[in-house]
Amino acid sequence: MAITKEAEKFLHKYLNNASPTGFEWEGQKLWINYIKPFVDEWHIDNYGTAYAIINPGQDYKVVIEGHADEISWFVNYISEDGFLYVVRNGGSDHTIAPSKRVNIHTDKGFIEGVFGWPAIHTRKGKNMNMAPTMENIFIDVGAKDKKEVESMGINVGCVITYKDELTVLNNRYYTGRALDNRMGGFCIAEVARMLKKNKKKLPYTLYIVNAVQEEIGLRGAEMIADTIKPNVAIVTDVCHDTGTPLVDAKIQGDTKAGKGPVLTTAPAVHNKLLNQVVKIASKKKIPFQRQASSRSTGTDTDAFAYSNGGVPSVLISLPLRYMHTTVEMAHKTDVSNVIKLIYESLLSIKKGQSFKYF
Repeated sequence: MAITKEAEKFLHKYLNNASPTGFEWEGQKLWINYIKPFVDEWHIDNYGTAYAIINPGQDYKVVIEGHADEISWFVNYISEDGFLYVVRNGGSDHTIAPSKRVNIHTDKGFIEGVFGWPAIHTRKGKNMNMAPTMENIFIDVGAKDKKEVESMGINVGCVITYKDELTVLNNRYYTGRALDNRMGGFCIAEVARMLKKNKKKLPYTLYIVNAVQEEIGLRGAEMIADTIKPNVAIVTDVCHDTGTPLVDAKIQGDTKAGKGPVLTTAPAVHNKLLNQVVKIASKKKIPFQRQASSRSTGTDTDAFAYSNGGVPSVLISLPLRYMHTTVEMAHKTDVSNVIKLIYESLLSIKKGQSFKYF
């Protein structure tokens, strides 16, 4: 399944937009505007989760879901000499911060800054092997003192995102920040487009959900699961490509970019639904990989599965290199196959289908 030029244009615009956890609304506007022509209704909830509906009003409800938010930072302290110290908003990696360019989000717009770091020439003696820590990373906005920082509109609580944008590497990999998991939002929007293009009539109501606040504990999914009360949930997120250096596949699982979507076995993943997706992948010749998650998947799958007395849920993941960096990498064919597998899985679900084991 080839990604259209229009879809590719949307993907770049959507990925290049900043949507930090708790501040996702500009990205949600882009997503809603793209998906509108393919759906019957669209809505947002109080915390910003966006969702679109196809064939509304049916008793049986199916959800496909990704999450919209990206990791970021908050301004936590402004020193008297005008440097900013930070705390995490989600799982931001402090070790990659030095020398990164950032945008500080203020009421006056973006203020540019950089994560500074002492030059190698100055790190002598006990500081020779200095490593970044949450205590020593800082942002420089070129201000002379705290008063000037505050005059720019920067205050404690301002959110900070990296400036890096989406590129295509070797005509094969999408590369940039926030592929985790706005690639998921892109995939479910493309499923809606395919359903419209192919004039498919679903025997149930389909909710296409782009949830907020996954990165700090699946919060948006928790809220929207309670609102929708679905009968089935298909969740897409990212997992690790473990074929790169310094990653132990024996611990993290043997999953590689370019070899297809990853299907997870875990307590939250319903085995009958998983087996149905596996059969569909095999029937439609969609390549897939497997992984196992101990206790929880760590994705919105858990939030849906354990909501409303239990919702049969499955996780279809996109293998990703260098997660939670500014150079996350996803293989183009994997993106296409995630879309195709969600689409074909939806067509296999029957109205009123029960997933009880006996």
